[in-house]
Amino acid sequence: MELFPAIDLRNGKCVRLHQGDYGQETVYSDDPVAQALAFAESGAGWIHVVDLDAARTGVPENRDVVAAIAAAVPVPLQTGGGVRNRDAALALFDAGVERVVIGTAALTDPDFVRDLAADYRVAVGLDAKAGEVATDGWLVGSGRSVLDVARSFASAGVDAFVVTDISRDGTLEGPDLVGLREVVEATPVDVIASGGIGSIADLRALVEIDVGGRRLAGAITGKAMYEGRFTVAEGVAALEIES
Repeated sequence: MELFPAIDLRNGKCVRLHQGDYGQETVYSDDPVAQALAFAESGAGWIHVVDLDAARTGVPENRDVVAAIAAAVPVPLQTGGGVRNRDAALALFDAGVERVVIGTAALTDPDFVRDLAADYRVAVGLDAKAGEVATDGWLVGSGRSVLDVARSFASAGVDAFVVTDISRDGTLEGPDLVGLREVVEATPVDVIASGGIGSIADLRALVEIDVGGRRLAGAITGKAMYEGRFTVAEGVAALEIES
């Protein structure tokens, strides 16, 4: 399993939201580039970056910051937030992003995702509230379940599903192990867990998900590391030892 340290961007700063609530924001760094470099230097194999402003409005307000991170760090970036069309995705690839995460547009324009995945590395973001996929910065319910959307992209050529339990995100109360296992069971596509990770024990619990030899491909974590629950190096080591 791969550890994906998270950098959530809002107004050019590195922040975390509580349960996706834009009114409950904690600023952890005024220098996202330095933060990304610190993660990479501590052994992270990827950096996960989200433009929270763009996720809500569709306007790429932090694209310059994303490009600066991509230019500075020696590891690949997985980036999402407000990628609603091909031009937005290509701008991120041109900025040096390795894999683009598409959430809202996967529901509103699935053919766009399939076409893009034929030529580029694409992940589908499945952000869930009580099993229902939410869109537009987690603010709007789609009326479709995580498993339904995951199955619809199972043969679309996407790299991965990034599965986030919104109710757990930023809480440090542990990931949704049952829900994540169901997604692994439902599709052959790699699954990356996000939301609720608060300890090394949580990482180990994620590693233990095993469906006929298939396991999670990675785990995204932010707040736990910003608040000193564990370091990048400790997280990477735990995943390597347990794998």
